[in-house]
Amino acid sequence: MKYDRWRKRMVDDQIVGRGITDMAAIAAMERVPRHLFVPDALVDSAYGDHPLPIGEGQTISQPYIIAEMTQALHLDEHDRVLEIGTGSGYQAAVLAEIVFRVYTIERNKTLFHKTRKLFDDLKYYNIVTKYGDGTQGWPGESPFDAIIVTAGGENIPQPLIDQLGMGGRLVMPVGGAMIQELILLEKNVRGVSVSSLGGCRFVKLIGRHGWQED
Repeated sequence: MKYDRWRKRMVDDQIVGRGITDMAAIAAMERVPRHLFVPDALVDSAYGDHPLPIGEGQTISQPYIIAEMTQALHLDEHDRVLEIGTGSGYQAAVLAEIVFRVYTIERNKTLFHKTRKLFDDLKYYNIVTKYGDGTQGWPGESPFDAIIVTAGGENIPQPLIDQLGMGGRLVMPVGGAMIQELILLEKNVRGVSVSSLGGCRFVKLIGRHGWQED
């Protein structure tokens, strides 16, 4: 299939070619059919080196960004991961190829129902979905080994830090509407440490602890 060839080229050129070395992340992105997570009119652009609109004012991130965020979490097959912002569902599917269970929250009802059906169709039964405000996290399922936030905010919501387990990792774009940094937060017995993975630009995080609606 042409999509298989395009996916292999995407991984070779955009992922491995740019320095991603995490073999689990690379293998996951070789398996997940990215073209099924974009609108029908854009399937032939699914493996391009850019984000794409998915409707509802949201986007599916550039493949390299997906790989970089996944690699930064240093995932293990036994991990339980919380994702804030299900969106197209692609990032959750990549995570589900690697870890034991993915918990993902989406605040847009249209996207929530669409991605839940897609996960079922693709037999991603280790993805648990929730409709609601992701900035509050998922207290009933915490603590998490890793948390990934797929929208930008001015600060990392405190509930997410609180729900991160000891030794856990959290990655999130932090900054203003135009300029953000991809931040990696790690929790240990001494507290938390924060480092920057570089500049980025994501759609805005909306909720009690995110940017407010315009």
